[in-house]
Amino acid sequence: MNKKISLGATITLMILAAAITFSVTMIYYMDVFNGKVYNLKERETMYSQLSELDRIVRTNYVDAIDEDALNEALADGYMEGTGDRYGRFFTAEEYESYMIDLEGRVVGIGVSATQDPSGYILINEVYSESPAEIVGLQAGDLIVKVDELDVNAENYTQAVEAIRGEEGSKVNITYRRESEDTTIEVTRRKVDIPTVFSRMISGNVGYVQVTEFNDSTAHQFSTKVDELMNQGAASLIFDMRNNGGGTLNAVTTMLDKLLPEGEIVSATYKDGTTKVLAKSNEDEINLPMVVLTNRNTASAAELFTQALRDYGKAQSVGETTYGKGTMQTVKKLNDGSAVNITVAYYLPPSGISYDEVGIQPDYEVELTPEMEENLANLDETTDLQLKKAMEVVVAAMREAGIELGQDVPEADLESQPAEDASSEEESSSSESEE
Repeated sequence: MNKKISLGATITLMILAAAITFSVTMIYYMDVFNGKVYNLKERETMYSQLSELDRIVRTNYVDAIDEDALNEALADGYMEGTGDRYGRFFTAEEYESYMIDLEGRVVGIGVSATQDPSGYILINEVYSESPAEIVGLQAGDLIVKVDELDVNAENYTQAVEAIRGEEGSKVNITYRRESEDTTIEVTRRKVDIPTVFSRMISGNVGYVQVTEFNDSTAHQFSTKVDELMNQGAASLIFDMRNNGGGTLNAVTTMLDKLLPEGEIVSATYKDGTTKVLAKSNEDEINLPMVVLTNRNTASAAELFTQALRDYGKAQSVGETTYGKGTMQTVKKLNDGSAVNITVAYYLPPSGISYDEVGIQPDYEVELTPEMEENLANLDETTDLQLKKAMEVVVAAMREAGIELGQDVPEADLESQPAEDASSEEESSSSESEE
C-alpha cells in the first residue's frame, strides 16, 4: 500500500538535505581555506626572512651586488632547498642549450672533436652523411685554422664556436693530415648527433649500443635494427651501459618497435592519480634479446630494460642499474629562464617502481676498473659482460630452434658470473660537436 508524504514533511526533508549538503561543502572548503592560509603564512615567513636578509646585506655589504648573479643564485638555492634530486633552474642561455641537446641535432659541419695536446682541434668522429663527410674530413685530422683564425691552446674554445653558425652558411676549414695542410669550404647544416651504433658480432647476433635518448635516437635505432635484421641478425643484444637516459618519447617509440600490444609506461602524480603514458601496437620483433646494464644505466635506459623484461622479451646482464624512476618536466619562466621539476613516478608495465633501488640483472657480471676505463676498446672476447650476454642470447636461440650463425660460441650458462670487482666512476673527457 502506497503511503503519501505530506507537503510539510517533504519540505522538512528538503531543508535537511540542503543543510547536510551545505555543512559538507563548508567543511571541505574550510579545509581548503585553512590549507591555503597555512601555505600563505609559510610563504609570508619565507619572504619576510628573505626581505630582512636582503635589507641587511644591502645596507652593510662593502662591494656592489651583481643583481643577475644574485637572482640566479636565489633560483638555484630555491630548487636545491626543495629537495628535488633532479630539479634544476636554467638561465635563458642554459635553457636554450638544454633544448638543443634534447633535440639531438647540431648546426655545424658534423664532427665530434677534442683538444689535441698541440692545441689544435682533433676530429674524433665524422658523422654519417654530414657536411664534413661530404668534403672528405676524417677522424684523426687536425683542424689548424677556421676562416682567418689560427687555432691554438688559448683560443681553442673560440675556434670551436667559430665552426658553428647558421644553417646554410659557409666556413673555411684548414686541416692537417700527415703533416700536409689543406683548406676546404664547408656548408653548415643541421646534423643528427649519432646516439645509436650497431654491428654484427659472431655470426648472426646483432649488437646495438644506445648512448642516450634524444629526439633523433628513435629513428636511428629503427634504422640500425632494420639494417641488422636485413644482414641476417637472428638475435639482438642492446647495450645500455653508461646511458643516462633522455626523452620519454624516444624510448617509448623504440620499445613500440620491439614489444607486443600493451602498456609501456605509466606515471603516478602528486594527487595520487596514475595515467598510462604510452602503449605499443601489435607489431613486434620476435627475436631473442639481451640488455646490457651497469650502475650508470639510468632513467629511460632503465625503462627500456625493465619493459623488455616485463614482457618476457629479454634478460639483462651486467650490474644493478642507477635507480631513477621519476619524470621531470621543464617549465619556462617569463624572462626566458626555466625550471626542471620532478612531477611523477614512472611505472614500467609490471607496475613495480625501480626508483632508488635500480634493476638487478638476471646475470650479474662486474668489470674491473681497468676494463671500465677501456670499455670502448673491448669486444665480445675481452668484455666479460658482453661475453656473458652472448652466452645468454645463444642459449635463447638454441631453445627457440634458431640456427646459429658461423663462429657463434656455445652457450655456457652454468658458468659462474665473474668475481665481483670494485668499480669506480668512469672518467669522461670533454668533447664538442660542431
